[in-house]
Order: sequence, then structure tokens, then C-alpha cells
Amino acid sequence: MSTLIRPPPLNLSQSAIENVLELTQLSDIDPDLFTNTRPLWHPPGARGIFGGAAISQTLAAAQRTVPEDFTVHSMHCYFVLAGNSEIPIIYHVERVRSGKSFATRTVQARQRGKVIFTTTISFVRQNAGGDKLVEHSTEMQKDIPGPVEDMDDMDYGGNSTGPFQSQRIEILNNDSPHPHTKKCRQWIKARGRITGGHEAHLAALAYMSDSYFIGTIARTHKLWRYSAARKSNTKSSIDEDVLKKLLAMDDADLKRVKFLDEGDIERIRKLKNGREEQEPRPEIGMMVSLDHTIYFHDPRGFRADEWMFTEMETPWAGDGRGLVFQKMFSRDGKLIATCVQEGVVRLRQANESKL
Repeated sequence: MSTLIRPPPLNLSQSAIENVLELTQLSDIDPDLFTNTRPLWHPPGARGIFGGAAISQTLAAAQRTVPEDFTVHSMHCYFVLAGNSEIPIIYHVERVRSGKSFATRTVQARQRGKVIFTTTISFVRQNAGGDKLVEHSTEMQKDIPGPVEDMDDMDYGGNSTGPFQSQRIEILNNDSPHPHTKKCRQWIKARGRITGGHEAHLAALAYMSDSYFIGTIARTHKLWRYSAARKSNTKSSIDEDVLKKLLAMDDADLKRVKFLDEGDIERIRKLKNGREEQEPRPEIGMMVSLDHTIYFHDPRGFRADEWMFTEMETPWAGDGRGLVFQKMFSRDGKLIATCVQEGVVRLRQANESKL
């Protein structure tokens, strides 16, 4: 079973993302134990559940153990094992410290007695900084194409059944030979209207912060992200299911898919025509997140159900790993969060041609 307790009917007065992230408190066992109320999403071809679910639900659990005037300002997460969407997750909150200005919580997500995800979260009391403040903030780039209402990219997070919408825009400096100079950009927002308080918006932002994050490295290097395993015995790659959808499209439809570049479209044409490339492009063999950090800059001053702009760049990749930075802005240009993620990024090797 994928939940510990039978899920209740969907609450139609709430947004889709609030229903997805709903927690059940196991107060009869321990007031600091929680579990997922509803089944968690396992993206097609991925090793486990969507990482954003663990990030957001551990935050949601921790938020329920601090006073109302305390708000999250940072969380530092580690993905330990792939989460199984067929098994309930138990979240255990440890109250490390409850001070006058700051509170610290650690949360472990467990399945079958093993830790699959762990995070340390820090909360700060509202207005603890005093009346006089040191303030500055980076600005959002000017002249960014705005989002288009009622339109989603064809992607895992933004399809018609997903809890949030996603629209990618053109990669900045995409023609540069230097991946570290490029910036991958998208608009995101929760689908529908979030009816909960600021905690619900923070959990939703945490969920969406994992959208395409480590994939920035593949995009800036223009790596082939779709498996051609249908023609061989090779291991399936991350986006094999997406490839099947792309192969069914004609050229006009392919050109409307925002996350494809011209190189992607050309290779899809060759695959459709049964032609192999003489010099195949490097292909992702494994891409998984290792850790994830979020710094919340204005945790009570934004809405996650309104369009937010994200800008991702990668300063380094090597030794089978890569690092990505992400800035998240409200539509009016206010910086609301900064995120950092490191992940495993390995190319398919020649000796992986057999299972």
C-alpha cells in the first residue's frame, strides 16, 4: 500500500498541490510523527518519488512543531535512498532547539526502517531583526518574456494532471561554448488557488523548487536526455517515456515544445526515420539529486499560486557530479528564495550497452 491510512476524498476547496502534500499526524503514536496522506508521484523513468515531495513534506511536518510567529528561513536536505511510491513514508521531527529568536528542527523520512531523506530546518521569529536592518537584494533581469496563461510545457511537472504549471523560456547565452555562462529559465506556479496560510505556500514553493533543477547541467551541455533503449538492450534513461511522446509528434508539434533545442529535434527526426548518427551525442546515463538547500528570503510575502520566475545556472561539473544555483523571484521581481543543489551526473558509458 502507498499510504499508511486510507486516503480521504480529495478536498475540492483546496488546490491540487495542497491535496498532494497533505500530511497525517500520527499523534496516537507520537505527536512528532507524520505520514503522507495520499500516494506520492513517481516520475516515469526516475529511480524513485519526485524529490520535491520529500522536501516539501518534511518542511510541512516541521512547520507544525513551531510557534505561529516562527517562520522557516533555511533548510538543508540530503537524498539518501530512492523513495518507493508503493510504501508509506514516516516523517519524524526532532525538536533540536527552541530559542527566543531561532528554532531548529531535523526531520527524517523513513521507509521500511531506513532513512531515505533527511533535513535540518531553521526557523526565525518574526521581526527578530529589530527596527533597523541591513538590506539588499539582487534584481531580476529585465525584458523577460512573461508567462502565457493556460499553457504548459509538455513536461513532468506541468502536464494537465500535475499540481503545478511550468513554462520554460529560451536559455540565456545558449550559443555560448561555456556551460557556466548559461542560464536556464522558467515560470512556475501552483495550479488552482491555495487556500491555506503561508505554510501552504512555503511547502508548495519547496515542492516546485526541484523542478528541472539538476537537469540544468544536461541542458547547458546540450546532452541527449532521451533514451533510444526501444531499439536495443541498453538501460532505459531518465526520459524514455517523454521520448515516446516526442516520436509521435510531427515537425510542427515538435517546434512548439519549448524544452527542445534544434539539436534535439534533428536527432528525433533521425530516430523516427530509423537513421543512427555517425557521431552520437553524449547521453545521460544517470542523473539524481544528492542534496538540496533552500534559503527563504520573504517567506510570508509571496503566493505560490501566482507566477514565479526561476533562473538556474551551474558554476561547476566534474567527477560525475554537478552543482546548480537557482534564484526564485515573484512576478514583480522580488527575490523570494535561493536554492542550491548538487547531484550525480554521469554519461552513458560504452560498457553499458548490455543489461
